[in-house]
Amino acid sequence: MKPDYLPVSRADMSVRGWNQCDFVYVCGDAYVDHPSFGHAIISRVLEAHGYKVGIIAQPDWKDKKSITVLGKPRLSFLVSAGNMDSMVNHYSVSKKRRGEDSYTPGGVMGKRPDYAVIVYSNLIRSVYRDSPIILGGIEASLRRLAHYDYWSNKLKRSVLLDSQADLISYGMGERSIVEIADALNSGLDVKDITFIDGTVYRTKSLDSVCDYELLPDYEELLKDKKGYAKSFFVQYSNTDPWKGRRLIEPYDKKVYVVQNPPAKPLTTEEMDRIYDLPYMRNYHPSYEELGGVSAIKEIKFSLISSRGCFGACSFCALTFHQGRIIQARSHESLVSEARLLTEDPDFKGYIHDVGGPTANFRYPACDKQMTKGACKNRQCLFPDPCKNLKADHGDYIELLRRLRSLPKVKKVFIRSGIRFDYMLADSKQTFLRELCEHHVSGQLKVAPEHVADQVLKRMGKPANKVYRQFVKEYDAMNQKLGKKQYLVPYLMSSHPGSTIKEAIELAEYLRDLGYMPEQVQDFYPTPSTISTCMYYTGYDCRTMEKVYVPVNPHEKAMQRALIQYRNPKNYDLVMEALKLGGRTDLIGYEKTCLIRPKGGNPYGRHRNVCGQPEAGKGRMPLQSKEQKKSSKSKKTIRNVHKKKRV
Repeated sequence: MKPDYLPVSRADMSVRGWNQCDFVYVCGDAYVDHPSFGHAIISRVLEAHGYKVGIIAQPDWKDKKSITVLGKPRLSFLVSAGNMDSMVNHYSVSKKRRGEDSYTPGGVMGKRPDYAVIVYSNLIRSVYRDSPIILGGIEASLRRLAHYDYWSNKLKRSVLLDSQADLISYGMGERSIVEIADALNSGLDVKDITFIDGTVYRTKSLDSVCDYELLPDYEELLKDKKGYAKSFFVQYSNTDPWKGRRLIEPYDKKVYVVQNPPAKPLTTEEMDRIYDLPYMRNYHPSYEELGGVSAIKEIKFSLISSRGCFGACSFCALTFHQGRIIQARSHESLVSEARLLTEDPDFKGYIHDVGGPTANFRYPACDKQMTKGACKNRQCLFPDPCKNLKADHGDYIELLRRLRSLPKVKKVFIRSGIRFDYMLADSKQTFLRELCEHHVSGQLKVAPEHVADQVLKRMGKPANKVYRQFVKEYDAMNQKLGKKQYLVPYLMSSHPGSTIKEAIELAEYLRDLGYMPEQVQDFYPTPSTISTCMYYTGYDCRTMEKVYVPVNPHEKAMQRALIQYRNPKNYDLVMEALKLGGRTDLIGYEKTCLIRPKGGNPYGRHRNVCGQPEAGKGRMPLQSKEQKKSSKSKKTIRNVHKKKRV
């Protein structure tokens, strides 16, 4: 049969000759049949195993009829909030409602509810009381046990309880969803599916549960933040498929939430089969008249080469969701997909990205990880690279060379980010040369995140001297190649461990660099990260050391403003921060100053409104819209001064 989109209506089911779906997938995103979207992968994997899957994308959660458009599935409903946690999708770090949703046709906001998996699941339960419900996707995965919820500022229960669902398939889910499907298809009751790795279930008795670690009771966690930090670290330490233990979290009324060990990583052959499935590689055509789904633009001409990340940054949820063990596709699979991209009428010759969570990770960190798992007591790169780390870019270099040699391919970019500390650990400089010569378009985005070692320590990032060494080698390589290419550093404000002192240190670094970021990432406490645990409890769960946490919104605003101290809108916040930090030496007319005194002469030797020394040979830094608008009035004032002098 010719490849087509999966059914989204009864009419589509009739075309296929179906009376009933085996599974109905309810999703908070619009239906995009592309392997960068979780609902596409899971539904196509089930289809490949002979199951009939229909899609209900973005149902109206206020209307029960919206959940009945495909009827009751034979085996189960599958529920996901989409590619993002619904609360992150809806709200900025300041808890303001976002104006656009790139996963919705036309970018319209409000087509999914807050806490989507809970709302969708309860909606289904209100109509189909006896139908099994399986939760999946990142929202369910990261909320599978008790978790801090930033938006309500509360420690919340496992999403399994509040949703009334039967199971959670956590992580990427391809293995567990097929096992669940086969178990249901064999006639097994969903309440008896308690044995599948990568799943979470609830039970009222532990009589049949063995080999587990008992976590503190949820009621205890509500009373003791330090206890929650310890409990979370147990969860975090059991995300490895080989060493991870079964975890049990007790709740009142003798209800237990049981998390089975993570599913085993996929082999290269399994990864290849998944990405070779007959995806339509676009959004559903019914969205065309609504303006399409903009999320496809970033990934339509990109290649996913790997999964997992042994970088294990504290603020990243990947360890909790995908794990630390790298799973990679073969060159043949990626080259085959690249050829498909070149046949697309919209392809302009540019492959936008070849990577994954970290582009230059193509192997497990060391040989033992694929048989014995990742170490519980140390990280692969932090605080220093492990002596067993295999830092070798040879396979990735060969892959990139093959891709850029394809007909119709003009350029292959790397945009998903690289770990510069891993690059430096490679004794050969071949990858750095290839990167600078072939895969950068003027600017390379990297993520040092901060410059203060005290903050970097809490982030799980390498010391600032490592980034400085990378900058030195990157500049030297570009000079050797005769290229003018620059680094664009991603920086984060208000991360746990950052006081005003460290925020000022970061501002001074930017002053010396002559660079002001257009965008700044204020630390966003999302579920199930070490950094979020620090934010909520005030403890680093790895060491149980007390950590300073900027939780006051005004202080967070000051730390953010310091990174963009040149912006006139931030003047008052920067002034307040410098006074609070005892750094009034940075208020003045010297080149080392960040801002000028309030009410001082704004037209001294350095003409920047905020007192920033000029970048380059007398050139003004880029002006904001407000500065441009007021340029005429400034000229008038300067003319008045000239007349007075005459």
